[in-house]
Amino acid sequence: MSKLSHYGGPILEIDNLSISFFTRLREIPAVMDFSVAVQPGEAVGLVGESGCGKSTVALGVMQDLGVNGKIVDGSIKFKGQDLGKLSPEVLRDIRGNEIAMIYQEPMASLNPAMKIANQLMEVPMIHEGISKEEAYKRALEVVNDVKLPDPERILKSFPHQLSGGQQQRIVIAMALMSKPSLLILDEPTTALDVTVEAAVVDLVKDLGKKYGTSMLFISHNLGLVLETCDRICVMYSGEAVETGSIKDVFNQMQHPYTQALFRSIPLPGADKNARPLIAIPGNFPLPHERPEGCNFGPRCTYFEPGLCDTQVIEMAEIVKTDRHATRCLKYKEIDWMALGAKAEKTDNVEPGDVILKIDNLKKYYEVAANALFGSSGSKKVVKANETLSFEAREGETLAIVGESGCGKSTLAKVLMGLETATDGAVLLDNKSIGDTPIESRNTQTVADIQMVFQNPFDTLNPSMTVGRQIIRALEIFRFGKSDKDRSERMLELLDLVKLPRAFAERMPRQLSGGQKQRVGIARAFAGGARIVVADEPVSALDVSVQAAVTDLLMEIQRNEKTTLLFISHDLSIVRYLSDRVMVMYLGHVVELGTTDQVFSPPYHPYTEALLSAVPIADTSVEKEHIVLEGDIPSAMDPPSGCPFQTRCRWKKDVPGDLCEKEIPPQRDIAIGHQIKCHLSETKLSKMTPVIKLAAE
Repeated sequence: MSKLSHYGGPILEIDNLSISFFTRLREIPAVMDFSVAVQPGEAVGLVGESGCGKSTVALGVMQDLGVNGKIVDGSIKFKGQDLGKLSPEVLRDIRGNEIAMIYQEPMASLNPAMKIANQLMEVPMIHEGISKEEAYKRALEVVNDVKLPDPERILKSFPHQLSGGQQQRIVIAMALMSKPSLLILDEPTTALDVTVEAAVVDLVKDLGKKYGTSMLFISHNLGLVLETCDRICVMYSGEAVETGSIKDVFNQMQHPYTQALFRSIPLPGADKNARPLIAIPGNFPLPHERPEGCNFGPRCTYFEPGLCDTQVIEMAEIVKTDRHATRCLKYKEIDWMALGAKAEKTDNVEPGDVILKIDNLKKYYEVAANALFGSSGSKKVVKANETLSFEAREGETLAIVGESGCGKSTLAKVLMGLETATDGAVLLDNKSIGDTPIESRNTQTVADIQMVFQNPFDTLNPSMTVGRQIIRALEIFRFGKSDKDRSERMLELLDLVKLPRAFAERMPRQLSGGQKQRVGIARAFAGGARIVVADEPVSALDVSVQAAVTDLLMEIQRNEKTTLLFISHDLSIVRYLSDRVMVMYLGHVVELGTTDQVFSPPYHPYTEALLSAVPIADTSVEKEHIVLEGDIPSAMDPPSGCPFQTRCRWKKDVPGDLCEKEIPPQRDIAIGHQIKCHLSETKLSKMTPVIKLAAE
């Protein structure tokens, strides 16, 4: 029985909350005049860019702001009790019994030296004083609830023996052990694969219904919020700027920032040439540099001097709606349905000649069978890449998609020369480079194939200026005859990635995530790269910054005729920017074709499941609901026959045990469209679209 049935009002009521952090220099206001209410059984999504105050609100609810953080105004009430006025003992009891929080990184919440059972059991044993037997019974029940296979084996495991998705489910199970009234989820699926994310989101929704738990769901992903929440609160620079039901905010938005967010994400229909994304101009203000009046004013299309910058702007209720409010003075005058200033259309670039050819590439790793325990023994082979074959042309974008462990990054390492191929050929301009490690490659080959990495924070030297880091790359590529030549080229590269030339003197710590990624791109193009391997280049960035960086990559590619190998698990961005898509599963290429071919039926069953898993921030989209059962098998012990057969919902439509016995042949189902599947032509032709607009 849920604890909330004894209480009639809102479970959580945040009223005019202001939170500041105090440094030796100044008070930094992190959250200002913030109000939101979560009703019994309701899920409220909190969205906005990094630094807008979402997590600070959550820490305020948990009363865990550290020594520098302080609630300076307003109140946070939980079931009518002001949390700021409770004693530490009462607070501890509420945090253990009534409010649970799930963090972004599951391993940060798990003790690596304790078995899962003990970690789950200690929650109710400490907070409710129940017996060990009773606690074990409850642990078994919640592990079942979070749909983990073989619960008894899971309870005997240590955290490192579980996959990322399983670890996150255990953290959810831990949060549910005390059957809380309020669950706070802080970006709980960011570190997970899209298919695992879909399963976890499903799980959270089901458990919310089963336990009657109210939820505060913090995310920067509008699609996820649409799929999980009843209501939404959009934050910008410490303030709530729009609140309302999902339907009202998604279909009849009433704040320029909400509109700008939607324009910067690749919804179905966006096209890199015909309908490009519109990035939000300018940068997010630092907390101590906020403008007068409206915080969003300097970046707003509808800004009016003398009105928007002269007064404190309060939230305004919109009449005849379900608690829909906006922090905008001009919301009644704006035509919200207008598409806005169109981004410039560009011509489609026709790909040139084939410059990269991969033929039957294999990459195997040999490891000791009991490598985990450090002793010698029989060897096992990890088949990271299994007979990969594809071509890439000058000026084209080839997207490589699949879950973690499918071999995408191993392929990138072989292309870069960080690993050498076990078998098969990697040909650059018909010259074999697959078995040449990077230290043996000539300068031109190294300059020709460059990489943009996932995390811009880890790829820059913190003790070197931005300009010096780019010049260093130019020195390695032997550009120019003098330091003057290289300095001039460095400034041109900053122009290329749309960074001010003054940034040459800045240190990486003075740059935002998006700016750092631009420096990474400038460095990749320093040697006139012909092929750029972009490994999840925008996944660590905010949604509004993603649009600007994606747009920049596209523009440079058009001008430089670069071939872009875009590794990603975000199929929305893949659909938007790629010319062709290659889908990988457990080291195999299971589907390869143009973007239109891969995103329309017939699909490989794995592609179908990937498409179903993508959260789309559009209420007019209908998706077929397919959740993959089980985890991706280990490359050390792959299943027999088809690599996907252990998770495939179409397996029953293939006669006999063909799927379990034979690896399917690669076959063409249309010109340029290959698929690796045993399904008959008839079955494939009967597949229906996974994603369709409600009007279709």
